[in-house]
Amino acid sequence: MDWGQIFNNTAYWVFSPETIAYALAAVGLAVQFGYGGLLNFGMAGFMALGAYGYAISILSFGLPWWAGILVGCLAAVAFAFILGIPTLRLRADYLAIVTIAAAEIVRLFLTTQLFDEWTNSADGLSGYHAGFRAANPFPPGTYGFGPWQWTEAQLWVRVFGALLLAIAVYIVWAIMRSPWGRVLKGIREDEDAVRSLGKNVFAYKMQALIIGGVFGALGGVVFALPSAVVPATYTTSITFFIWTILLLGGAATVFGPVLGAVIFWVIMGFLGNVLPALANSGVLPLSSVQAGTLRFILVGVALMLIVIFRPQGILGNKRELTFVK
Repeated sequence: MDWGQIFNNTAYWVFSPETIAYALAAVGLAVQFGYGGLLNFGMAGFMALGAYGYAISILSFGLPWWAGILVGCLAAVAFAFILGIPTLRLRADYLAIVTIAAAEIVRLFLTTQLFDEWTNSADGLSGYHAGFRAANPFPPGTYGFGPWQWTEAQLWVRVFGALLLAIAVYIVWAIMRSPWGRVLKGIREDEDAVRSLGKNVFAYKMQALIIGGVFGALGGVVFALPSAVVPATYTTSITFFIWTILLLGGAATVFGPVLGAVIFWVIMGFLGNVLPALANSGVLPLSSVQAGTLRFILVGVALMLIVIFRPQGILGNKRELTFVK
């Protein structure tokens, strides 16, 4: 086993576009669930709309790359309204059912031949990178050191994604310290008490769903920047990975989703390298493919242990999660 190569491959995930994209989506889920108590199991749908809104705007309508990002965010806002209007006045479990089904409906719509002119159905979209790369402020060359070496295009994706993530974290930090954030946390704890004070609980929930959905769409954009948009990517597994990241870092925390994303992908990267290597060396009685799949089982077990023994996450305060009981 080449441990040096294994650790180099693992270190890649510390600052990868996937890590940044999932952190952005987890920040959005923190607004919805951690602070608002909304059970959104459809974050994959928000990410898909952000990615496809970005790509379609550029390829089909010739919009600049920054306008494509705005279109993706607007698509997420519309999706949040469609999900929220019929469900936010009901119990939280209805929102969970609707969101997980709606996200799958979005994915199936993107694969159907009906919209093939714009979505290219199951083959997905590519070739939308020119405008974004033309805005790259870094001159051609190789940057970084050790396992963190990137071309100017790869560095630009990471820097841009990190800027979006920093802005999202700052926005969450600011609004949760504001009167709006205090009302939202009050709704999480006891929405009937907040309603009795004359607050429009439905409006606050809708705003939280929209804000979190926009962050999810931005995560989808960052996820699509390095390569292509393929509908098979946006399955329910993305949503459950984001939930794992959120619970790992801390649901009702500002920086927890970022820490959770880094830890999650480093562990996934390490297991994805070391388990097949152990299988190939005969330590595990499995094929390399089976060993690679084993990491998902271990992540599922880890998620159960987190929920049982550390529901507040690494950075969370146990008092912040009394609403989970």
